[in-house]
Amino acid sequence: MPTPGDPAPRFTLPTTAGELSLDDLTARGKLVLAFYAEDATPLCSSQLSMLKDDYDAVRELGASVLALSADSLDSHRQFAQRLGGLPFPLASDEDLAVARLYDVADEEAKRSRRAAFVVDEKGVITHAEPWFQPGNSAQFEAIFRALGLEM
Repeated sequence: MPTPGDPAPRFTLPTTAGELSLDDLTARGKLVLAFYAEDATPLCSSQLSMLKDDYDAVRELGASVLALSADSLDSHRQFAQRLGGLPFPLASDEDLAVARLYDVADEEAKRSRRAAFVVDEKGVITHAEPWFQPGNSAQFEAIFRALGLEM
């Protein structure tokens, strides 16, 4: 699994905002890369809702968000609509290639685990949360500290 200081594994994926690559996203600033297991599940809904609710703070810190799962783009669009819209894209990693690069693939369940990485503008990982739990406020705060928020 990539750890802080490692170069973030590069990828290009179809998203609800068109095809995006890691380089496209980090060219705009820091990135929160949020892996989640499945569209429309309670914990994953909570995870993305937290990011949605704090997206203005993420942007103020010069960062963006990309959330990924193995679900299809059609499923992502429906999920985003059920959440009342999302200010960030959802990426479809249907073959789990990117989840494998970040070592968060659950091969048996054919989905990724909930995990979060912060990647800086140079494409270097500054924070890794390999077992992200939406109810764990310390993990969520650690993401924001990695983005530069002083707490």
